[in-house]
Amino acid sequence: MDSNTLHRLEKILGYQYNDLSLLRQAVSHRSFGANHYERLEFLGDSILGFIIADELYQRFPEASEGQMTRLRSNLVKGKTLAKLSLKLTLGDFLLLGSGELKSGGFRRESILADSFEAIVGSIYLESGIEVCRERLICWYGELLTKADPTEITKDPKTLLQEQMQSFKLPLPEYITLRVIGKDHEQKFEVQCTCNGNDKLKGCSTIATASSRRQAESLAAEKALQILND
Repeated sequence: MDSNTLHRLEKILGYQYNDLSLLRQAVSHRSFGANHYERLEFLGDSILGFIIADELYQRFPEASEGQMTRLRSNLVKGKTLAKLSLKLTLGDFLLLGSGELKSGGFRRESILADSFEAIVGSIYLESGIEVCRERLICWYGELLTKADPTEITKDPKTLLQEQMQSFKLPLPEYITLRVIGKDHEQKFEVQCTCNGNDKLKGCSTIATASSRRQAESLAAEKALQILND
C-alpha cells in the first residue's frame, strides 16, 4: 500500500499519523505478513472499552452498574465495531493474504471489528488517550448521542444465567467442542449444558459461529427457547 492510499485513509479517519507504518500495520491482517495488527488490536480493545465505559459513566449519572455494563457491551461488540468499520470504509484499505481476499475477508465482521480496534490502538500509541477519545466520540456519533441505558436488553448468556439462578441451579457450562477451518476463517462449535431439577428440565444445545463468544451466545439463546417452552 503506497503513501497516497494511506493519506486517503488518514483523511477518512480524521487523524494524521506521525508514523504511517503504524497505520499500515493497523490494516494488515495476519494472512498478509508478519507485521500484522493483532498486537495493536489487543491494545485497542482495552482502550476502547475504557473510553466507552468512562463516557457512559459521565453521560448517565443515574444509570446502574448493570445498565452501563449492558450498554457498553452493546457499543463495543463485534457487530457494532464492524458497522463502524464499514462506515469508515476500512474494508477498502485492508491488507489481506490471497486466501482471505478470495474468501471475502474485507467484508468479514470479525476482521472489520479487529481492524477498528487496531486503529484505536495505533492512535493511542502516537497521541494518547484524549485524542483517542475525541476520535471515538466522532466515529460513534449518533450511537452515543442516542444511547439509552434503559432500552438495552440483556444478552442471552446473562438471561440464561439469571434463569438458572432463579431455580437455584448450577450456572450453564460452555464447552468448545471443536474449531473448524484455517486460522483466518475459523468456526467455533460450542455446547451449552444446563442441569435441571423437578421444576426445570435440563437441556444441552450446540451452536456454531465465527467467534467463541458468538457461538456461546447462540447456544445460550437456543437453551432459553427450550427452557421457556
